[in-house]
Amino acid sequence: MLYDRRRAGNRPAFLVVGVTRNRLGLNSLNFFTAAVQAGFGPFIAVWLTQNGWSLTALGAALSIGTLAALIGQLPGGMLVDKIYRKRIAASGALIALGISALLLCLAPTRPLVWGAQVAHALASCVMTPAIAALTLSLCGHDDFSERLGLNTRYASLGNAAAAVLLGVAASAVSEQAVFLVTAGLVVPALVALFMIDTSKCVDPKEDHPALLHPREREHWPWQIFAEPALHVFAVGVMLFQLANAALLPVALNGLTHQGGAPGFVVSATIVIPQIITALIAPWAGTLAQRIGRRPILVLGFAAVPLRAVMFAVLPGALPLTVFQALDGVSAAVFGLMLPLIAADLTKTTGYLNLAIGALGLASGLGATFSTVIAGWIGDRFGDSMTFLFLAAVGAAATALLWAAMPETRPVRARDAEKASLTA
Repeated sequence: MLYDRRRAGNRPAFLVVGVTRNRLGLNSLNFFTAAVQAGFGPFIAVWLTQNGWSLTALGAALSIGTLAALIGQLPGGMLVDKIYRKRIAASGALIALGISALLLCLAPTRPLVWGAQVAHALASCVMTPAIAALTLSLCGHDDFSERLGLNTRYASLGNAAAAVLLGVAASAVSEQAVFLVTAGLVVPALVALFMIDTSKCVDPKEDHPALLHPREREHWPWQIFAEPALHVFAVGVMLFQLANAALLPVALNGLTHQGGAPGFVVSATIVIPQIITALIAPWAGTLAQRIGRRPILVLGFAAVPLRAVMFAVLPGALPLTVFQALDGVSAAVFGLMLPLIAADLTKTTGYLNLAIGALGLASGLGATFSTVIAGWIGDRFGDSMTFLFLAAVGAAATALLWAAMPETRPVRARDAEKASLTA
């Protein structure tokens, strides 16, 4: 196993070096991939607005990207499942991300911007499952939970670092420079990817069937949908995002109308959750393996309705900044649990990446409807009622998982072997 330090001490030196190289490569890949993705955030809206785009044209461009991301989730997962060498899938996705960033550097015409949005969305639909598949191949299912916690940590650090770097580029040069820097960040991401030595993978026949060559799998892709727990989790994920995605935008919008949302508050609401996520994600991954997925999952989901109620009861810049720490808890658990539970539920079929795509589709649908519904409620009933509605949806997601989501943690192969020896 890649991250078992106790075993590393008994290995030949060249094997320990290989483990260290893979660890560094995977950490760096998560860091720089997240940094690249940060360049496709709010900077696009600012850049297009500076170039005279109307709100309607801007909304249409962003909606095209959202629609492409929803459409691409299932095909992206299936593609990664069909490609045996996951580094090929990941490198193709990274190159597409770089090209889409470069397209945004050119004259901001509708064809170029729309093309960039579509390319970014489809590449992201491949990149997310590709990283999960690479991680599983390196550490195996037994250590997947702990390793996903580290993946989440380095992705959060990459987001935070990119927010600072790209902010400096926008202030010191121009908004256009943000996309040049974003494209440049693809280079270290590719270097990190090819640092990973895929010859030192776990044995697929003794671990997870997702690691097998596609021709060796015994099941059809659609058989993953015969698993009831996948549907329960997908509904929970959709409700989670329906409650979570609009929380911060609604809160910041309310503060802005009251004149209480200076730039440092906005930055703090983004950076603080990233710090919390980076701190607790590895711990959450370890705990999920020790005590089970379900308690950690319920705890992370419960942070959303709690945060929404606090926003409704205690409005203001300082409480908002403090309560955003709960967003870090939710983000750590969500980022960890989506690929982890997908791996648990595909232990028989092997179609891990299709399951990740299906859950990504549920997540995207929830986030898309969240801002629309929250905006409608806010316009008619005010921010407090919006927060209470979002809290109710978040509570429903938590209750669903508590009542209907089974524990999916498998018995570790080495623990089962130890138990058989002592029996």
